[in-house]
Amino acid sequence: MDSTNQSLKPLTAKLNEAGNLEIGGCDLVELVEKYGTPLYVIDEYTLRTVCADYKEAFKKYPKVNMMFASKALCTMGTSVILDSEGFGFDVVSAGEIYTVYKAGVDMSKVLFNGNNKSVDELSLALKLGVGRISVDNFFELSLLNEIAKSYDKTADILLRITPGIECHTHEYIQTGHLDSKFGFDLTQVDEAVELILNDYRNIKLHGLHAHIGSQIFETSIYGDEIEILVKELARIDEKFGLKLDEINAGGGLGVKYTDKDCPPSVYTIADIIINRLNECIEKYKIEQPALFIEPGRSIISTAGVTLYTIGSSKQVPKGKKYVAVDGGMADNPRPSMYGAEYSAQIVNKASAEPVENVTIAGRFCESGDILIKNIKLPELEEGDILCVYNTGAYNYSMASNYNRVQKPAMVLVNNSQSDMIVTRETLDDLIMHDKVPDRFKNK
Repeated sequence: MDSTNQSLKPLTAKLNEAGNLEIGGCDLVELVEKYGTPLYVIDEYTLRTVCADYKEAFKKYPKVNMMFASKALCTMGTSVILDSEGFGFDVVSAGEIYTVYKAGVDMSKVLFNGNNKSVDELSLALKLGVGRISVDNFFELSLLNEIAKSYDKTADILLRITPGIECHTHEYIQTGHLDSKFGFDLTQVDEAVELILNDYRNIKLHGLHAHIGSQIFETSIYGDEIEILVKELARIDEKFGLKLDEINAGGGLGVKYTDKDCPPSVYTIADIIINRLNECIEKYKIEQPALFIEPGRSIISTAGVTLYTIGSSKQVPKGKKYVAVDGGMADNPRPSMYGAEYSAQIVNKASAEPVENVTIAGRFCESGDILIKNIKLPELEEGDILCVYNTGAYNYSMASNYNRVQKPAMVLVNNSQSDMIVTRETLDDLIMHDKVPDRFKNK
């Protein structure tokens, strides 16, 4: 069965009677007139539909908990939507913890992940009642016990393990292979369990957590990961008499950035995970554990697009034609960081015939600020609006103020209505935290 992550565009994207592209019933030309560019746009219908895909796909397993990996996109507005769809949240910083807290999320449905959590972050997680902390290393295990003891609390944790699985994705977004900064090696698990049972009285271990990477198109590795997790539960029970009842398999399912991308369906992945889990429960003779799944990119990416205004152009003699937009690597660093590829369309010429190959360049002072290489588009003019698809994940969340440029606004669209969910930064916002030393002021 097909699922939303396999779509290149938001599900509501279409050509309207004015000849413009619309999403969520909103004419994108009119959105730009109202909100300006660059502009992040999130289609609520697409977001809710992919949530429904995940819930339907995994409903065959009775103890499943859907978690959204907030690092993909963390705003109060999107958090409210995901919370209303029954999702919990995987968070990786105090900022993400505070965002979902202020959005009114039940904090018992939140898991705090990360390889170098600070004292302040762990303290905040305990104070706000975060449901699980995924402990990444021995230093954190000791630190968390001390902090929990100081608050007279018990920290409910999972151990994050490195399962030794490599997925065929960019090396920067592989996390489950042996040479990784994340998690306990399998040879270190026993020592960690012994410390928890014998020394760390303010920690309660509930289960194991693993994550194998991001933008994954392979399918069999999910089954392999499940078997490693279940086998470890059985081994820990046999050796320590400790019955752990939770496994967190992470997320990482890929999305369709270009026509050549063929990500698997959510339903395919769910069948693989559930079938292997049921097989392993019987094989290793353990009680049925609660299963946590943490999709991020595959939840939010397809729902998002970014709108830019076309500016200058340059034809290199006997070479490329560069067309510049009013954004770039500061609002979407993925092409520069990973060589990520995107698809795009001209909003106000949505039905026009593509006639020339151009390279879409950003406005920032770096030669590597290229958003899309060699894309065929209609004849372009200054003021045309470019819509780049599948930018809901890791665009706003990785945005910067490079060149002291303000971060874009973000709007939510649905049923022909648009609502601002992140306001555009102003020039005053940029200097809000700047200070000039007093000793300079009298000169």
